[in-house]
Order: sequence, then C-alpha cells, then structure tokens
Amino acid sequence: MTRTDEGPVAFRRPFLKDGAEMWRLVKASSPLDLNSCYAYLLLCHHFPETCVVAERGEEVVGFVSAYRPPASPEAIFVWQVAVRAEMRGRGLATSMLIELLRRRACRGVAFVEATVSPSNEASWALFHALARRLGARCEKKLLFPRGMFGEEGHEEEVLFRIGPFHPSAVAADG
Repeated sequence: MTRTDEGPVAFRRPFLKDGAEMWRLVKASSPLDLNSCYAYLLLCHHFPETCVVAERGEEVVGFVSAYRPPASPEAIFVWQVAVRAEMRGRGLATSMLIELLRRRACRGVAFVEATVSPSNEASWALFHALARRLGARCEKKLLFPRGMFGEEGHEEEVLFRIGPFHPSAVAADG
C-alpha cells in the first residue's frame, strides 16, 4: 500500500471485473497501445499473479500487466503500465512494479523487460528510474522495427532489459 494526498492506494491482483476498467484506463492513456477489452480480460484471467491493480477506494487508478516469457524464465516482461492522469508523477508506476517483483510469482526473476516506443518519454523515464531503484543496468536494443508493424503505422519498439538485480533490491525495506 502507498499513500497519496487523496488517501491510501492498495495493490492487488486483478479480478475479471477489472478487465473493462483496465481497457478504459489505457484508452485514456495516450500513447499506450489500446488492445481489445478481450485482451485485458484474458490478462486478468490467465496472468493475475503477474499483474497489479492499484485501487483507491473502489476506483482503479493504475495497473501493470506482465508475464514470465516461457523462453526466459529469469525475466518478467512488462506489457503495459497505466496510471490515471491525476495520479501521475507520484511514483505509483514504480511502486506497482516493485509490488509485482515482490510477489511469489516473480521468485527467480533477475531481469525486467519491456518494449517502449521512442515517443513514450514517460515510460523511458519510468524504466530508467526502475533500473536505478534496483541498482541494475538498463540495456536497450531495437526489437521491433517500424516496418514489422505492416500498414499500421506503428513506431518502432525498443526492448529495455533491466538487470540482473538481487532480490534484496525489492525487499520491503529496500
């Protein structure tokens, strides 16, 4: 749990009922890619142990969606991080990521991975801050060039790989 001026924010695993709210949050969070509501329902259903919902009262104010890639069991791949506009700039995104890394589902994780488009300055700043918080390197390389997205007109996606980090970096007092 973390505190804001408006009261405490609690972290929890998502429930199926959160899928539509996660979709609405991303829809309001440019420049994040909006997936179908079905995709967010699947995240809640298939990956609740590696997703985090931030809730203030009964209101979802942020979430992290992530999963452990089968070919890289030492990593957690962060698919999306979304925070309501009025809650941004308070460290909520970093707190949700640390909450995720403390979970049993992340035991053995030594790397955080995510892809970020060049124009998403907030996510670039978030993952650099996370690397500093974890005392780890942050390596970047082009993963998906613009041309891979076909006619969609999507920006390239850069892979961030943060780590390795020691489990003590996410300890409750760390």
